[in-house]
Amino acid sequence: MEFLNNKYARVLTLVLLLQAIAFYAIARRPETVPSVGPLASFPTHIGDWRMLQDMPIEKEVEDVLRADDTLNRRYVNAAGTRDLYFFIAYFKTQRAGQAPHSPKNCLPGSGWTQVTADRPSVDVPGWPVPVRINRYVVEQGMEKDVVLYWYQSHSRVIANEYAAKFWLVADAVRYHRSDTALVRVVVPVRNDDIEAATATGISFIQQVFPSLLQQLPL
Repeated sequence: MEFLNNKYARVLTLVLLLQAIAFYAIARRPETVPSVGPLASFPTHIGDWRMLQDMPIEKEVEDVLRADDTLNRRYVNAAGTRDLYFFIAYFKTQRAGQAPHSPKNCLPGSGWTQVTADRPSVDVPGWPVPVRINRYVVEQGMEKDVVLYWYQSHSRVIANEYAAKFWLVADAVRYHRSDTALVRVVVPVRNDDIEAATATGISFIQQVFPSLLQQLPL
């Protein structure tokens, strides 16, 4: 009983319960899997940005990630003064336990240390209200990055991992769907200017968002 008096324990219990309900709901009914074009066809030119490098994902990482399709690119702005890394992991279904891995869990395992974390709102074209995303500032040695990420599915942009689990249950029950995508933008911090790196990432997100709406299923 003392365990259940802990707030975090209650949240964890609720999440595990929601996952169990979701898998039960998905397994009982045929699942609707939307048709999605390959991420390789995603635009190489996005507003003021162009693709500088298409980076393959290591097989060991793919085996852990278990995504149905991925995109991992480096983009540079027109002036050649800023670059960033753009990543999408798309999951057609979470029926067999595949699910996005939160950068908050993956990055520390790769040797990165959290500096700050918050959830800014971003105005994006084609969306009726500002979207809430995660900002995760990490460092490793002399390097520091601003990581911006969210989960996108069913006409929703979700920052909170627990909310993503909730909507997994709701969509499995209502629409027989469990597809989702993790979208991540990583901007290297220069001159220890976190806000400048954040502004660069948000500007890119605002320019890339219409292409995401066309690429990912609604």
